[in-house]
Amino acid sequence: MSRSGQITLDWADGTYPFRLGIAQLAELQEKTDAGPWYIQWALQMALLAGQAGITPPKDASPAYVIDTIRLGLIGGGMDAVQALKKVRAYCGDGQLTENIPIAFAIMGTALQGVPEDEPEKPVGESETSANRSPEEESGSRKSTASELQSD
Repeated sequence: MSRSGQITLDWADGTYPFRLGIAQLAELQEKTDAGPWYIQWALQMALLAGQAGITPPKDASPAYVIDTIRLGLIGGGMDAVQALKKVRAYCGDGQLTENIPIAFAIMGTALQGVPEDEPEKPVGESETSANRSPEEESGSRKSTASELQSD
């Protein structure tokens, strides 16, 4: 049961696979001095702040956006030099805010996965039916109240 943690997104000038594996997450933490869950929170707060028309968190760093996208491209298979060129071209001055949703999606996929990553259930394994009565679902003995009444 493994998850790829990869997502393919339309970004910049094309459609690219992004993936933050353990190595990329470690490098991101080293570069930003923030853990991945904190970065995810800060990106989410920045998104919500933008929707509400208020200032994003003061400690949110541009590196949360830039390096998440750059390392996501590298983890998705792009050469490091090419990823750096893409980020410089599309995450420059005046472009950070529009890239927050991309960075948030990359980080969310790395930490929580995507529905397509869920392993398939083995054949014959099914979910419990909501149509069954509690007695049918229970492994307990049935009540002896009716047996006592017949005496």
